[in-house]
Amino acid sequence: MTFDTIIRGGTVATAADTFACDIGIVDGRIAALGTSLGAARETVDAAGRLVLPGGIDSHVHLAQPSGPGIVMADDFESGTRAAAFGGNTLVLPFAMQQKGESLREVVKAYHAKAEGQCYVDVSFHLIIADATDRVLGQELPALVADGYTSFKVFMTYEGLALSDLEMLEVMSVARETGALVMIHAENYDAIRFLTDRLERAGKTAPRYHAASRPIPVEREATHRAISLAELTDVPIMIVHVSNGEAMEEIRRAQQKGLRVYGETCPQYLVLTEKDLAGLNMEGARYVCSPPPRDEASQRACWAGLEQKVFALFSSDHCPFRYDDPQGKLTPKGRTSFRWVPNGIPGVETRLPILFSEGVKKGRISLNDFVALTATNHARMYGLYPRKGTIAVGADADLAIWDPERQVTISQRLLHHGSDYTPYEGLAVTGWPVSTMVRGRFVVRDGELVGTKGSGAYVPRAKSPYAVPRPS
Repeated sequence: MTFDTIIRGGTVATAADTFACDIGIVDGRIAALGTSLGAARETVDAAGRLVLPGGIDSHVHLAQPSGPGIVMADDFESGTRAAAFGGNTLVLPFAMQQKGESLREVVKAYHAKAEGQCYVDVSFHLIIADATDRVLGQELPALVADGYTSFKVFMTYEGLALSDLEMLEVMSVARETGALVMIHAENYDAIRFLTDRLERAGKTAPRYHAASRPIPVEREATHRAISLAELTDVPIMIVHVSNGEAMEEIRRAQQKGLRVYGETCPQYLVLTEKDLAGLNMEGARYVCSPPPRDEASQRACWAGLEQKVFALFSSDHCPFRYDDPQGKLTPKGRTSFRWVPNGIPGVETRLPILFSEGVKKGRISLNDFVALTATNHARMYGLYPRKGTIAVGADADLAIWDPERQVTISQRLLHHGSDYTPYEGLAVTGWPVSTMVRGRFVVRDGELVGTKGSGAYVPRAKSPYAVPRPS
């Protein structure tokens, strides 16, 4: 057999094993693993490098409506380009419904935004903001059948927060259709109560964003979400967990045998609430929800990764420009933290941060790294074994890493649409130098070589974690 490409001499790692191996690629898929594979049209020398499954970031926001006068910093072109430079080969953005919108029409609109723009593969989660009879009875079941097998609901934010009754109705549809429910767990009424009190006291600077969303707000909502899921016997994913108390709620549910899964993000490992306390509006750069906590919360989130309470490590990439009146410095945002756009960029830095802080510092193994950043995402969201692993028959979605490369993260090195990175000055060891999607390089030796539009939409099967139990 003559291969299209052989990647030769690298150290291959999957979620289960690490081994020296060459990879033979034909028609965009892995056709052989071994040594002395024979001839190829192109041979790539990976000696001294790690060859890992391309990262899957299953929690990103791209080209998403963000309120009057606010513009998200990344569209599908810039967001997927940044993803590729960060060693990712597939991202899962959200098709976000707003009140009064048809869910089916929202999905069509997001496909139109992505069409011809992507450097890496994409698939879509749904966001349910308007749980009408038509959405729950017709549109949502049909979309799940069409491969949109996961959707997110919010317990906070004006126009997005669902009541407990609406949550139960959505969960019931998930159980009937075999979909997976993702939940943003924060208590909306408690946040409004605290925000009003802070503003009346004149505490409006960005640092008070964290005070408006303290740990009990997240812990209570996490507990309530788990209770609702238990009532409906439906699996749920609690996203962007920021602290030990919420993590322990998830652990207790898992120990009871409930199908409750957790995700955490880089901001909860390396940032703290002190970052929000910059002079003037500088703290707005770090405004995201839930907010970064304290060092004890950082340690708890690391424990959640090490002990496998968390199945996923995602970026929650939600980028806005800082020095921009349509971004973090919106005129209303200058009057109160309440109006500062919520979210920070991170799709390009997710993998290097976890590799450096996790693998290189001995907190997690290389195989755990692969699981947390690629394989578990593919399994959780119905993409495995086509995606998320290195195996014969899988798509040749690969990231080649220099495990010893030392980089100080800086905005000038990055490729997203934002004008800053919250991780400015963080020194990391280990960096993805080349990224291949379905057998073709998108980034090679640190240079963009892929073409816009080469990324494809990938429909998904139902999550094996969401198979309905017998009634």
